[in-house]
Amino acid sequence: MTEGRVNQSNGCGLRRPVQYERGADEPPSIAAAMALARYYGDDVTGASTQLYDYIDPDALDSLFAETNRGTARATGLVEFELDDAVVTIRPERVDVRPADRSPSGDH
Repeated sequence: MTEGRVNQSNGCGLRRPVQYERGADEPPSIAAAMALARYYGDDVTGASTQLYDYIDPDALDSLFAETNRGTARATGLVEFELDDAVVTIRPERVDVRPADRSPSGDH
C-alpha cells in the first residue's frame, strides 16, 4: 500500500501543505491516510495519527461511492480538523494543511 516513508519534494518539510491525488480505485479513506502520513512524515502503516480517531473511514468512503444506479455522486467535499491540521477530501484529491490557530486569523 505504501512505499515506506514518504516526504514532500521541492524543498517542503513536514507539516507543510500536502496535495494527494487519489487514484480511481483508491478509497477516500486510504487517500486521506496517505495524505496524513505525508503531512506528518510517517509511514502510513505506522502513522502516529489514526484517521479513525477523527472520522469514520467507512462513512467517508460511502459519501464518495457510486450511487445505487452506478453513477458518480455530485461533486462535494468533506473537511475536518484534527490536532494541528485541516483535511479536505474531494472526489479527486485530499489536501492537508496546517490549522490556523491565531485568534485574528493571521499567521
